[in-house]
Amino acid sequence: MDKNYKVKVNGDVELEFNLDEIQNLDAQPLPNQKYHVLQENKSFKAEIAKSDFLNRKYTVKINSNSYEVDIANELDLLIEEMGLSLGNAQMVNDIKAPMPGLILEVNVKEGDEVKEGDYLLVLEAMKMENALTAPRDAVIKSISVEKGQTVEKNQLLIEME
Repeated sequence: MDKNYKVKVNGDVELEFNLDEIQNLDAQPLPNQKYHVLQENKSFKAEIAKSDFLNRKYTVKINSNSYEVDIANELDLLIEEMGLSLGNAQMVNDIKAPMPGLILEVNVKEGDEVKEGDYLLVLEAMKMENALTAPRDAVIKSISVEKGQTVEKNQLLIEME
């Protein structure tokens, strides 16, 4: 199986390459992250202006034109194909009761700004106290419960925006 790479240029043009095509590219390295490239009998000056190796994101200048380049390898493509990519994650806006129980504390009020991990409320279920925290940075839009209220599983507790 060939190693395949998907390259996205400026966020809209997608190209696919295999390892053989990359290895057969006629590029001669020059000092300072610059290259001389020959493609279809045309000469190009290329430069890697910015690189984020871990995230495989680069800014490449070709003949003085800048391009934002994202490279996805086989693992990235497999993860995307399986629907597990982070870009598919949905933003959580509703905090719902994970189980039936009693609200012991409500630590926020409408309009409060919360950070990921901040304590929102305490739910007692089966003689255990469960602190529910903010899944992301947000503003509290509405609170549907109050201290001492009994709630059912999946009941809306807090809505965020």
